Amino acid sequence: MNQLTAAPAAPLAPQMSTVSTAPIPPVVPADEIRLGSGRTLRFVGREHGAGVSFFFVDNEPGQGPDLHRHPYPETWTVIEGEVRITIDGHDFEARAGDTATAPAGAWHRFVAIGEGRLRMVCIHASDVIEQEFAE
Repeated sequence: MNQLTAAPAAPLAPQMSTVSTAPIPPVVPADEIRLGSGRTLRFVGREHGAGVSFFFVDNEPGQGPDLHRHPYPETWTVIEGEVRITIDGHDFEARAGDTATAPAGAWHRFVAIGEGRLRMVCIHASDVIEQEFAE
């Protein structure tokens, strides 16, 4: 009598050979990373043991940064509102739930459009934020 045997199951997650002894960083209160008296937050990963950095943008219609670029990609995720993103001279519109990415070195900017506020996370693929403005 022939019996079928199942192949061993593959591991569900990569196996780690060592356990990290690095301390778990605490929660970072918004007021500690707020830019001035505004609503925008600036998280620099290196200062908090993270490999990425970000801006949490909360802008009124018409607001946004001037044309700039980074030596790494930047990815935006729109949480609320609408935004016009310009990447190397090409305009794109995004709304809540949409994600867009500018490649490393691409000149880009964004501006809040529509009726309400723009709430968006701007993810920098770096543990520090490096920006070069066009003017």
